[in-house]
Amino acid sequence: MSKANLWPPREEIDWYPRINQDLCIKCGSCVEFCMHGVYSRQGDKIVVSKPYECVVGCEACKHRCPVGAISFPSREELRQMLKALREKYNNIRQ
Repeated sequence: MSKANLWPPREEIDWYPRINQDLCIKCGSCVEFCMHGVYSRQGDKIVVSKPYECVVGCEACKHRCPVGAISFPSREELRQMLKALREKYNNIRQ
């Protein structure tokens, strides 16, 4: 069975970082750190330009932010999202 059959489409999993622009100091540590290209600079802001390139469950960039401007859904929210998607896709297959 391929990995594609084990998970719902990535675009249906709302796991990606959010940047609190009021806290962000635009240092770019998240842009430099993330090897998946999730962040980019747009004008004078740092933005989440490719949210679905983020690895589900990874929060490493959050800990690199010197001012705590990056947040993710809680682990419980992630569990609930995945549970609902598993149920949805199990019902589709039946």
